[in-house]
Amino acid sequence: MSRSYLTIKNVHKHFGDFVALKDISLEIQEGEFVCFLGPSGCGKTTLLRAVAGLDMQTEGEIFQSGKNISWLPPEHRDFGIVFQSYALFPNLTVAENIAYGLRNQKVRRADIRDRVDELLAMIGLPDSGKKFPSQLSGGQQQRVALARAIATKPGLLLLDEPLSALDARVRLHLRQEIKSLQRQLGVTTIMVTHDQEEALSMADKIVVMNQGVIEQIGTPEEIYSNPATRFVASFVGTMNFIPAHLEGDRVCVGTREMSCRGHHNLTCQHQGEMNIAIRPEDFRVRYNGDATNTLRADVRHMEFLGSFVRTELDLDGVGDPVVADFSMNDVRDMNIQVGRELMLDLPENRLHLFEH
Repeated sequence: MSRSYLTIKNVHKHFGDFVALKDISLEIQEGEFVCFLGPSGCGKTTLLRAVAGLDMQTEGEIFQSGKNISWLPPEHRDFGIVFQSYALFPNLTVAENIAYGLRNQKVRRADIRDRVDELLAMIGLPDSGKKFPSQLSGGQQQRVALARAIATKPGLLLLDEPLSALDARVRLHLRQEIKSLQRQLGVTTIMVTHDQEEALSMADKIVVMNQGVIEQIGTPEEIYSNPATRFVASFVGTMNFIPAHLEGDRVCVGTREMSCRGHHNLTCQHQGEMNIAIRPEDFRVRYNGDATNTLRADVRHMEFLGSFVRTELDLDGVGDPVVADFSMNDVRDMNIQVGRELMLDLPENRLHLFEH
């Protein structure tokens, strides 16, 4: 059973009058891969730097493996870090870069050599030890930066947007390698990213941040399928927001009453204008029979995206168009085409209700 490895308690960070972090509390389990996810300026990098001691918090405490590290300088904290810019020493060889932390720890030369050889093999660059960083591709340099970060076997690995400077194909490959390596080592890892796909594919747990606060903490599936706030719903994945209104215990789109999961938890103070939220892939074309949540739609535009088709639809009684994704089988079987009228089901268990 995993145990709490990193505990962040009521952390605040001020830059003059600007509040970068506001009352952040969080527990990270041993061996977990956690992503801090959010838009630029949300506080995710500030929080990572507070954990590393690179930029101390204004208030609050941080505990690592039970030890209060709140005000310790970086050199007295147990972590390895990888930056977006790689930060390799250009005048040192790849092997010397990886060995840098080990030399500072006065590890025996033979042990350093063995460890460097082990790490070069682990990152798939066994014959590159004598090369200089300038002789490597961006993806290879980032692997070397990762090897240097884990060379001293730190208890915590910090990754600050490590893939954002790479092209899409290299980024896709390297994120699989990083996750595989993290699992192999079992090292507790925090990665900062603004890329939702990166977070969803790599993290055990995602911390969604916005304007210095935590909006939601959960597994990738929880964050995607059950967004706790309108911000999370709009930031993670594609989401349609359909104007609706709440009258007593009835949710209506225009004059059409809808059954919406969770709306019974809303109180009388929520009466009035709302938004029903639904993912593009959760619309269903009605084959036959009747359903509770059915709306007529006209196909305005279609975009072929390989395994599915993304459509833009005008829903009856809804002002702005919505986006729906249909499989190629649905497109063929239902003869979906521009100008076609469809009857769409909005499954109750796929709908979310947020204040307008």
